[in-house]
Amino acid sequence: MELLDKLNWRYAAKAMNGETVPEEKLQNILEAARLAPTSSGLQPFEIIVVKNQELLEQIKPVAWNQSVITDCSHLLVFAAWDTYTEDRINYMFDLTNDIRGFKNEGWENYRQMLLNSYPQKDAEENFNHAAKQAYIAFSQALTAAAFEGVDATPIEGFDPTAVDKILGLREKGLRSAVLMPIGYRETNEDWLVNLVKVRKPMEDLVTVMD
Repeated sequence: MELLDKLNWRYAAKAMNGETVPEEKLQNILEAARLAPTSSGLQPFEIIVVKNQELLEQIKPVAWNQSVITDCSHLLVFAAWDTYTEDRINYMFDLTNDIRGFKNEGWENYRQMLLNSYPQKDAEENFNHAAKQAYIAFSQALTAAAFEGVDATPIEGFDPTAVDKILGLREKGLRSAVLMPIGYRETNEDWLVNLVKVRKPMEDLVTVMD
């Protein structure tokens, strides 16, 4: 299967060569993230695409000095909502009604249930929930990158507070959750490139309950 072949090809590149990912491939990766499923369809995150080299140079020291931060083509920052608000929930429900061209009583009741729940919760609890949704989109983007033949490196090793400050995310009601540099592997400098992919055998991973 072509997709599985691509997933076997991908790995977390430790060095990139600075080559630019074509715009069409970038947009396909972002579109895959946009199409990802999320809880209640709220899509409680944004994706910040960083190309500015000065910003990348500022982010590198707060991301364990990983070279892929500055040598990538684009750095995708998955930034989750800092909390759920009535405005944010209503926006997505109103958008759904506008696109579908009608209102549904059950859907409106569901809106009210969320309005009576999320905004009253602790902001940190809401952020953690939103960050999980961002990870779903992140995973879908990672798969799309592999399908496009583009390297992508998942990065959790960074200082979120520092990245938020560099990119001005808190002022937008966002907090960085995970980073994804995309680009092309530098095979001469990457110790991981020729190593065999290691994953648990299926029988240690999957339990089937008939």
